[in-house]
Amino acid sequence: MKNFFITLIVIILIAGGVSLFVYLAAKEKKAPVVFEIKELFVTDIVKKTVATGSIKPRKEVEIKPQVPGILQEVYVEPGQMVKKDDPIAKVQIIPEMKELNGAEARLVQAKIKYDHEKWNIEQQKETFKEGITTEQDYHRSEADYKNAKAEYEAAENNLEIIKRGVAKNTTTTNTLICSTMDGMILDVPVEIGDTVIQSNSFNAGSTIATVADMNDLIFEGKLDESEVGKIKIGMRLLITIGAIDNVEFNATLEHISPKGVEENGAILFPVRADVDLVDNIFVRAGYSATANIVLDKKEKVLAVNESVLQFDKDNKTFVEVEIAPQQFEKRYIETGISDSINIEVVSGIDKDVKVKVPKV
Repeated sequence: MKNFFITLIVIILIAGGVSLFVYLAAKEKKAPVVFEIKELFVTDIVKKTVATGSIKPRKEVEIKPQVPGILQEVYVEPGQMVKKDDPIAKVQIIPEMKELNGAEARLVQAKIKYDHEKWNIEQQKETFKEGITTEQDYHRSEADYKNAKAEYEAAENNLEIIKRGVAKNTTTTNTLICSTMDGMILDVPVEIGDTVIQSNSFNAGSTIATVADMNDLIFEGKLDESEVGKIKIGMRLLITIGAIDNVEFNATLEHISPKGVEENGAILFPVRADVDLVDNIFVRAGYSATANIVLDKKEKVLAVNESVLQFDKDNKTFVEVEIAPQQFEKRYIETGISDSINIEVVSGIDKDVKVKVPKV
C-alpha cells in the first residue's frame, strides 16, 4: 500500500512537470506578426491652415453722454434697431455748486448792467427828441443797451444750461443722448439712477449703450508665424462658427498684421477677413469661429495614407510594397502636397500596389 502511494505521488509530479514545460514552451512561442496593408487611391487633396478667432462687427461705437449727471430715462434695450439721432437715454444734470454760483453771479451783474442801460436809453430818447442829445450819442447809448441786453440773455441761458441742460426758449439740449449711427443696440451697461460722466482728458466717460452695424461683420483671428508667410490678402476663407452647426461662411482675407504678438511662448499674427453673411441666419457679435485658409489644392491625384511612410537615415521617403503575402520590398517614392492625413504620390509606385503599415 505504501509503494502505491509513493508511485502515485511520483506520477503526479511527473505530470505536473510535463504540464509546466508545455505551458512555458507555448508562452515562449510568439505568434507571427501580421502587418496591416493599405492601398493607394485617387482623391482631391487640400492643404490648408487654421486660424482661430471670433466674429465682430466692423462698425461698433460706444454712446457716451455730453454732460455728467444722473441717468433719468433709458429708451432702448439690447437687440433693438435704432437710426442715427434716435434717442437712447436722458440725463438729469446735477450742477456743480461752484459753477452754479459763478453763473448766478454773472447773471446778477448782467442784470444790473442791463437795467442801467435800459434806463439810460429811455433818458436818451427823451433828450434826443428835445434836441439836447446828439444823434451820435444816442446811437452809442443804443448800442450799449443792446450789448447789455445780449449779455443778460446769454447769462440767463448759461444758468439754465447749467441747471437743466437746455437754454431758455429752445428745444436743443445735451441731456438727451442720441445714437450716432444706424445699427443694433448690443449692450446697455447702465440702469436708471446710475451716475454718468462725459468723456474728458482724464476719463473715457460712461458708456450708455453700444451700437453696431450687424450687416457688416468681420472675422478677427490669429495665425501662427509658421503659416503666415504662406497666405496673402485676397485669399478665400471658409468660416465655421461653433454656435451654428452645418453652415460654412465664405470670407475674404483683407488684412495681415505686420507685427506678431507673443502668446504662451508662440508668435501669432492677427488677421482680419470680411465675412459674407447667409440669408436667414443671424450671426451674433462675439461668436467664436475658426477660419480654414486654403494654401494649395490638387484634384484627382494618386494618394496614400501618411501612416505608411518611412524614412531612411538620409531622410529619404520610402514605403514597403507587398510582393507576396506578408512579404515586402522597399520602394523609394516622391511625394507632393499633404492634408496631414493623406499625401500625394508623385512617382515611385503605381495605383495597383499595396503597401505595409509599419508597426510603431
